Amino acid sequence: MNTQTITANYPTFQWNAAKTKLWSGHILSALPALFLLSSGVNMSMKASFVMDGFAHLGYSESLALAIGILEFACALLYAIPQTSILGAVVLTAYLGGATASHVRIGEPFFAPMIVGALAWAGLFLRDDRLRAFLPVRKIQ
Repeated sequence: MNTQTITANYPTFQWNAAKTKLWSGHILSALPALFLLSSGVNMSMKASFVMDGFAHLGYSESLALAIGILEFACALLYAIPQTSILGAVVLTAYLGGATASHVRIGEPFFAPMIVGALAWAGLFLRDDRLRAFLPVRKIQ
């Protein structure tokens, strides 16, 4: 009896860790960038809920346009790959001010800290320059 081996040509899945890291970084980076862009637009347009928040935090409504433009600029710097590290530094400073505003009136201050952590985690995953500057070492 003549037997033949039949082999199927199924597509093989090759996992690429670098590509997964890059896409994870882009997704993590998109969250704070979109949040800050939308917040900056709402502040610049002086939306009613933003003005309520300003009053609650003790800020004058006249600062809304300037803070909105600043927030929009921070997000834009962060979103552009060539200026993303500078954008993350400026974004961290901006979020530090937001954290201080919440601490000053005795409110929970975790939201700005989470946004900042997401921004840096996303940047770390998508930017080789930052990973080279801040290497993660394995515990031995």
